[in-house]
Amino acid sequence: MRKSESGILDAMRPIQRLANLGLRIAGALAFLAPLATRLVVGFGFHSTGHGKLQDLAKVTGYFTDLGIPFPAANAAFVSWLEFIGGLCLILGLGTRIFAFMLSCSMTVALLTGDKADFLKDVPGDLMSVTSIPFLISLLWLVFYGPGPISIDWFLSKWLGLNRKTGEST
Repeated sequence: MRKSESGILDAMRPIQRLANLGLRIAGALAFLAPLATRLVVGFGFHSTGHGKLQDLAKVTGYFTDLGIPFPAANAAFVSWLEFIGGLCLILGLGTRIFAFMLSCSMTVALLTGDKADFLKDVPGDLMSVTSIPFLISLLWLVFYGPGPISIDWFLSKWLGLNRKTGEST
């Protein structure tokens, strides 16, 4: 190795150490991503579900106007799903199940209530349609899971399940 190459490698060592430190810190803080997602999305759904339960007649009327079948039953179902599902997301209990059910609800919202905004913004700023960031966050929770700070994680550990695949260890 030539002297100039050796000098370059010596100059790179502090950068490599700093990069390794950054990666270790990011790895140590990785638990924050699913936790923050669950808290924000869960609080949002819990709040909207609570609001819908306060005036189910209004929600039923809205669902009727959208042409959703069985509007009274669906209004009650969606309101309770958001209220309980949001709370369970906050706690990290049944995360994948509730995230999947709520993502189905967001898909229906995109196809009905948010349809005009969604079609208007394609291919523009899709994040301006409220259902899309929620849908993306929910799908991320379905596939990634609740993270280590959740009741699901503690239950899977207690039951001897692998938290990534659900297989017994």
